[in-house]
Amino acid sequence: MKLLFTLAAFALALGLLIVFHELGHYWLARLCRVKVLRFSIGFGKPIWKRRFVKDGTEWVLAAFPFGGYVKMVDENEGQVAPQDLPRAFNRQPVYRRFGIVLAGPVANFLLAILLYWVLYVHGVPGLKPIIGPVPAASPAALAGFKEEETILKINGESMVTWQDVRWLLLQQAVKKSVVNVEVTNPRGEITWHKLDLSGLTVSDLDTDFMKSLGLSRYQPQVEPIIGQLVPGGPAERGGLMPDDEILAINGEKVALWDDVVRLVRSHPSQILEFEIKRGKQRLAITLTPETVKDNGEQIGRIGAAPKIDRAALQLLLAEEKYPFGQAFLKSLKKTWETSAFSLKMLGEMLVGEISWKNVSGPITIADYAGQSAQIGWEAYLNFLALISISLGVLNLLPVPLLDGGHLMYYVVEILKGKPVSEKVQQIGQHIGIALLFILMAFAIYNDINRLITG
Repeated sequence: MKLLFTLAAFALALGLLIVFHELGHYWLARLCRVKVLRFSIGFGKPIWKRRFVKDGTEWVLAAFPFGGYVKMVDENEGQVAPQDLPRAFNRQPVYRRFGIVLAGPVANFLLAILLYWVLYVHGVPGLKPIIGPVPAASPAALAGFKEEETILKINGESMVTWQDVRWLLLQQAVKKSVVNVEVTNPRGEITWHKLDLSGLTVSDLDTDFMKSLGLSRYQPQVEPIIGQLVPGGPAERGGLMPDDEILAINGEKVALWDDVVRLVRSHPSQILEFEIKRGKQRLAITLTPETVKDNGEQIGRIGAAPKIDRAALQLLLAEEKYPFGQAFLKSLKKTWETSAFSLKMLGEMLVGEISWKNVSGPITIADYAGQSAQIGWEAYLNFLALISISLGVLNLLPVPLLDGGHLMYYVVEILKGKPVSEKVQQIGQHIGIALLFILMAFAIYNDINRLITG
């Protein structure tokens, strides 16, 4: 069932992003009076096609769904009827051809802006940026951060949620900057810390760079009382029930839920003896944590979550919400920052400052689609916006076969005053195929490696 849900979420995301991208090409082509022969979602043999008006555009759903295209009348691709020559793509002025090609990626950026706009108007839930325990000798400790401080601003920019903090620090970490952080303590006193990000390594950025900095979210102390059980998990199979209070594991007394997590994680596939309190009874229950992989490490997991004090949790929650106009400006800024950061990351990968392990393929994207959809529609819309930006940025790269490759040819044509020769375009096509094949190979390798190592 989970696999089907993931596939459905991935198919919906893929279909929406492709449709918007191709509609950008289609809409501007029609505006420029270029005749569009076919609008296809997917490649290969059509499994559904429809022409709504005589001699109009043929709408197609093809067998291989990873992409799409808009086919226009073009003398470079076949013979054109005399009456259609004025509407041929190749006969349009270069600025029109440039615009039609550019419209696809632009449509993806506009979709991201729209999605972020909806989210910021509705409100984006998150956790307040309250700092948890700060490990000694970590960059955060050296900067003077203390547990339970709340981050107010970074480099003068207000922070509403922990995700805001993580996003801005990630951008600055790639630049290896020193950032000014304004915080307040539980007594309401405001102080400033200078956090040096220059010491982060490539491997730090590959994993949880916040942990490398010594920054983690504050988590209130939770009593070792079971709130929920995963159906069919080791805890449920072993006989644990909601509201059971865990007193000891293998004879070691536990005072907090963190103690339970520590003991379970450190005993994968090993028998554990739980001493519990159920009402007025004291019981002994034996169960074996299942082994799972977490960041390449084998850990134990029993499929149980603690009972949460909802009132205490509410104090830790925040919502990033703006008025209609301000939300639009915020969505523009978010789309711009994410696009620029994506290009920055690509550049850092090329020079070896960032690992190619960060490139994701269809398996990872499908997994994220399923996970975000399970969390809620807000997380799913955020995922769609991020992937739409990634698709727009990828298509603008000056690689033949991509929209950016065609735009590169048109820039040369503008500078030279004549189109790029067919021979050069053919050579570029071979180079483009090779580059895209290498990129896809990296992405799929990373996907498989993530599946194996967790």
